[in-house]
Amino acid sequence: MTFPAFDTSFLNAAPVLPPATVVIGMSGGVDSSVAAWILKQQGYKVIGLFMKNWEDDDNSEYCSSRQDWLDVVSVADLIGIDVEAVNFASEYKDRVFAEFLREYSAGRTPNPDVLCNAEIKFKAFLDHAMSLGAEAIATGHYAKTAKVGDEVHLLKAIDETKDQSYFLYRLNQQQLKHVIFPLGGIRKTVIREIAQKIGLPNAAKKDSTGICFIGERPFREFLNRYLPNKPGPIKTEDGKTVGEHVGLAFYTLGQRKGIGMGGSKDGTGDPWFVAKKDILTNTLYIVQGHEHPWLLNPLLNASQISWTSDLPPKLGRYSAKTRYRQVDAPCQLTALTEDLFTLNFDEAQWAVTPGQSAVIYDGDRCLGGGIITN
Repeated sequence: MTFPAFDTSFLNAAPVLPPATVVIGMSGGVDSSVAAWILKQQGYKVIGLFMKNWEDDDNSEYCSSRQDWLDVVSVADLIGIDVEAVNFASEYKDRVFAEFLREYSAGRTPNPDVLCNAEIKFKAFLDHAMSLGAEAIATGHYAKTAKVGDEVHLLKAIDETKDQSYFLYRLNQQQLKHVIFPLGGIRKTVIREIAQKIGLPNAAKKDSTGICFIGERPFREFLNRYLPNKPGPIKTEDGKTVGEHVGLAFYTLGQRKGIGMGGSKDGTGDPWFVAKKDILTNTLYIVQGHEHPWLLNPLLNASQISWTSDLPPKLGRYSAKTRYRQVDAPCQLTALTEDLFTLNFDEAQWAVTPGQSAVIYDGDRCLGGGIITN
């Protein structure tokens, strides 16, 4: 099969390991479908695996897996690979969703995609794939790996607008040594082009957005089904009560919409932002202006830390992200223990949010990270 419209040299790229059998996680989307095709073209024996991770209201308009499964089957038939479905809903609820609710109940803002990758896609999925006789697993994530000595480094994808290494920082050496990311060296625009050229039935399918178990539904509506409302006062920095919130769990630092203040009739005329959550008094604090001091923080602490190498990094100069799609921010790793690290940024970071992940980079290499505590 020839494709004169684009460079196909990536088909000759040597993976970290040269296994014969690779099990690839297939979601029904374009990325994992093209990744499966690439592996097949590279000569691997490829088995597709569709993971069903959520069963509650699965038939709703927002989060139905039926069409995704049909797309996986259609793609597998076209490219000539076997495919099976596996149900990880129980593991997902115990390892990911329960933690998601605990964090929100505590007033923090978790990132379940990070936990899902570590606990489901690269743990339960990896274990299942090994039981099928696979030497490696693959996914449609935009990231790269490189073998350096006895270690495998996790690297950013070539397409930085799609790079997903931020979500993969909790992967360890045992996991990284058994994973292939076929899309890491290819730009998203080329992926779409490949999908169209080889006639994938899902070539025009839009990328999924949002958390996998929430889908496209309104977030507050979803959370309201699992967490009780606990209204409390909304106050400004001077302690003036200006409204009532529906529950601290439903707000995140830096949030502008949905706090009930509308425009800015009072004060500076600038928009209002969520700036603090006081769990003890059940109070939500808001401030005016994007650059308000309460929204800027030059330092953060993180716990539940995890490193992609067997050894933690040394204290010193790095860069870090405190949220996905953020530009890497230069910083200093100034303190490090077994379960805590401190980052000091060259420039104060906006709306550093407890529960989110701080991920540390050395150039393009993802070193690991932790959960922000302050």
